[in-house]
Amino acid sequence: MIRSATPADVPLIHAMVRDLAEYEKALDEARATEEQLREALFGERPAAFAHIAEAQDASGKSEVVGFSLWFLNFSTWRGVHGIYLEDLYVRPEARGGGHGKALLTELARICVERGYERLEWSVLDWNEPSINFYKSLGALPQDEWTVYRLTDEALAGLGA
Repeated sequence: MIRSATPADVPLIHAMVRDLAEYEKALDEARATEEQLREALFGERPAAFAHIAEAQDASGKSEVVGFSLWFLNFSTWRGVHGIYLEDLYVRPEARGGGHGKALLTELARICVERGYERLEWSVLDWNEPSINFYKSLGALPQDEWTVYRLTDEALAGLGA
């Protein structure tokens, strides 16, 4: 089952963000706090959105097994919004159960419903299981584009 996240989900989302960062070999870079996520998702002016994947355990109780966290972007070429998927994570023990596909299907449904023309995300070039999964859904790599990023001292220096 896929549902919109609630404020009560923030601790679980935070834990899964950290799990994802560890999987991506960058746990030391995951500095977001629960409070920051709560503000971004549920504050006065939410800038990001999240969905939760749930599955029933052996006793029939619902448990959170994954999440997606996304925000709107805008294409000047197409003249409409799109969705940028910041994080998609399914706990290792729940992988292969269709939860990742269900999360992406929900985002695609939102795009279609709202007239958005793009659903985009980034994947590490060494993450072959994810790359193969995304390709199986019809996603295409944007090999002609290179992502650039300013952070920390470089960002502070340019913005000073």
